[in-house]
Amino acid sequence: MIPIEPNKLQPDELQAVQQLHKHYENILRQTGGVIVGLEDVIEQLLVVLLCRGHGILEGVPGLAKTLLVSTIASLLGLTFRRIQFTPDLMPSDITGTEILEDDPATGKRMFKFMRGPIFGNIILADEINRTPPKTQSALLEAMQERQVTIGGETYKLPDPFFVLATQNPIEQEGTYTLPEAQLDRFMLKIEVDYPTRANEIEIVKRATTNYAFKAETIISAEEILGLQQLVRKVPVAEHVYEFAVDLARHTRPVAGSGGPITPSLSPKGGEGDAYVKEMVNWGAGPRASICLVLAAKARAILHGRYHTTTDDVSAMALPVLRHRIVPTFNAEASGKDENAIAQQVLDDLKKATKRAA
Repeated sequence: MIPIEPNKLQPDELQAVQQLHKHYENILRQTGGVIVGLEDVIEQLLVVLLCRGHGILEGVPGLAKTLLVSTIASLLGLTFRRIQFTPDLMPSDITGTEILEDDPATGKRMFKFMRGPIFGNIILADEINRTPPKTQSALLEAMQERQVTIGGETYKLPDPFFVLATQNPIEQEGTYTLPEAQLDRFMLKIEVDYPTRANEIEIVKRATTNYAFKAETIISAEEILGLQQLVRKVPVAEHVYEFAVDLARHTRPVAGSGGPITPSLSPKGGEGDAYVKEMVNWGAGPRASICLVLAAKARAILHGRYHTTTDDVSAMALPVLRHRIVPTFNAEASGKDENAIAQQVLDDLKKATKRAA
């Protein structure tokens, strides 16, 4: 194994962490002037951004998903582009296309590349599952390589670059399910739930009066790029690495793939193995382990801490794992969805870790 020296934050980086924590509190206040509630969703959006990742927002219509993303973009001084995915949307409608036009200087015709809406900092892929896989795949190169290739030419995308896709969980007619490989490219799957009664009353009051709030830019794009580098320097103890890796491995039902919970750690004498084998067809891969650690690092500095804990990993467990677990028919028949399975594996691992300590 290649030895990796542990990270250690420098004095200026420690100061940057405290400044980020103040920015985070300010972002929550400013966003609260536009959006009621959704503090957990805001935190997860910022985690994805700080980790140079991408996310899926899932929630029923009318929960202010688009307004939230556009508000975050304005607070961070980033350009916002919204793409409404429809069955007739073509890849070129996203990436752009070459058009033939006359050159007024020479009188000759030449191809000119017209950039599509993908050229922005924050891209909202609204209802991504309403378009065929051919168009969905147009995002893959952009998400992974942060570039698009048109007519043999490669065009770099702006930095930072951040894709947020939305899905409607209740309406599946006329939709195209995202392949597991494509879902795995998204760092977090963020669930947007109904507001509480008190929050909904406040929402109605604001929407039915002349209430207005003007959000101000808090962080620049240049600062965000620096903070993305800072995230990777946040120290992580060995036991936190082990906790994150074990959590991802324990979602795998096939023993040869590295999981599930080993009998020596199983909190119920090996029953964890049987649970995962019964409930999970396919578990999270190594990318989930990476995302757990990165997300935990970002969450730690958002809260003004200089190191990562297992509590940070636990807080990010469901958003990282819920779209990387494929339940079995037995799980569906038992009313166990991805969230319930991930939560059970997390609880079992916590108990096992506590017993082993």
